[in-house]
Amino acid sequence: MPQHPDPIVTIAPGRVRGFWRDGSAAFLGIPFAQAPVGDLRFAAPVPPEPWDGVRDALEYGATAHREKPGEVTLIPEPSVPGDATLNVNVFTPAPGDPGELPVIVYIHGGGYTEGSPASPWYDGAAFNRDGVVTVTLSYRLGFDGFGHIAGAPSNRGVRDWLAALEWVRENISAFGGDPGRVTIAGQSAGGGAVLTLLGMPAAQGLFSAAWAMSPALADVPPERARTLSAKLANLAGVAPTRDGFAGVPEAKLVELQRGAASSDSKDRLAGLRAVLVDGLPWGPMVDGDLIKTSTVDALRAGVGAGIPLVVGSTDDEFTMLADRVKNKLRLVPASFALGLLGVPPGTRAAYLRDNAAQRRKGTAAVLGRYATDAVFRAGVVRVAEARAQAATWVYRFEWPSPVIGWACHCLDVPFWFDCLDAGVGALAGDHPPRALAAAVHGSAVAFARDGEPGWRAWSTMPGSTRIFGGEPSRPDVTADGYASVRALV
Repeated sequence: MPQHPDPIVTIAPGRVRGFWRDGSAAFLGIPFAQAPVGDLRFAAPVPPEPWDGVRDALEYGATAHREKPGEVTLIPEPSVPGDATLNVNVFTPAPGDPGELPVIVYIHGGGYTEGSPASPWYDGAAFNRDGVVTVTLSYRLGFDGFGHIAGAPSNRGVRDWLAALEWVRENISAFGGDPGRVTIAGQSAGGGAVLTLLGMPAAQGLFSAAWAMSPALADVPPERARTLSAKLANLAGVAPTRDGFAGVPEAKLVELQRGAASSDSKDRLAGLRAVLVDGLPWGPMVDGDLIKTSTVDALRAGVGAGIPLVVGSTDDEFTMLADRVKNKLRLVPASFALGLLGVPPGTRAAYLRDNAAQRRKGTAAVLGRYATDAVFRAGVVRVAEARAQAATWVYRFEWPSPVIGWACHCLDVPFWFDCLDAGVGALAGDHPPRALAAAVHGSAVAFARDGEPGWRAWSTMPGSTRIFGGEPSRPDVTADGYASVRALV
């Protein structure tokens, strides 16, 4: 279609103006809910007020992520100041055309406390090039989004996801997207969000497919959520109620929430052990309302069984962190180190036997792989097995970063988005393989378009795993790609 200076579309609240760039259009910072401030701070999301005239959607909207001086993250995720943090960004090759194109809705990661949809890595240009409309969304983070508050709706961040998906269902056809072909996708906490939504009855019907990268599930037990809330209230000097927390500035709660969730021990291994045993402190809570049981149990019970899923992880999400202490661990036996993390003797022996190749790389490599497996890779297997015959495809991202030395956390994201020119050198090196991006991104496009990513499903051959970035001499698909985590499942 001809590219006019100002693509304008009409959505439910009013008209919005985007801008053209290289064959597709971007509409940024469109509100899907009112600003969560004042009386709405701890409320469920409220639909935006209609507007007259044409609203500019030319810049990213405010983010819930707040900038921390000196902070360095694996993915560049800018923080945008402002209160109206509940917004979406839409990237489309066909604004105003009939809604026929498949849609990807991407949920960013960041441990449910960080992250921003305004990252240049999340730009949908490559998906637009391949005929897929792309949406990124913002949601409330940390305590404001997920903390337990007496007298306030639970899981406010989850309710934000639902409200954004409802916005997509109602409005995406104006941008050329088909509301009946929506794939939700995300990485890390965003991947956990995808699985949470997949296993949540209230989310059924809002999307037709799901892709979870390195999913970090929270499933915070209600008693732990209440304990953390009480601890945070004590640190803030207020009652653990809606009125009490409402009197604490957001910035102060952001500052205090890390302390409320941290271990009192000075022992680094004790802190790591607490994370591995207790899980993430802030995130979706099993509240008995929106989330009635753990995500894996919900999937095992058949929730989301009619929705195709792709799920996988990188090989060494956390090993780069263990590398920092590899000299101290050089003479520490791997079995002893795993014991300090609370791994039982029988499990320890089986795990080390199944990970002999990693063991030869040293104790730090073993601990990094174990943390990766405990948090991410064993969960991939649990999810695939819980879904039984439901259409499920599994992958591993094996290509090691020439900068980091491992197939680390977040490394697969720029390949999935095919955005290797968007400043990825610090993570992926100066010459990341474009053929790998074509393979990963092409699978995502095929899945969004056709409902299949292009390899044998785990649900038809349990264990079947697509290997991205493996040795050229090895097949792309292996019969049991997650055999090394069996001791932890």
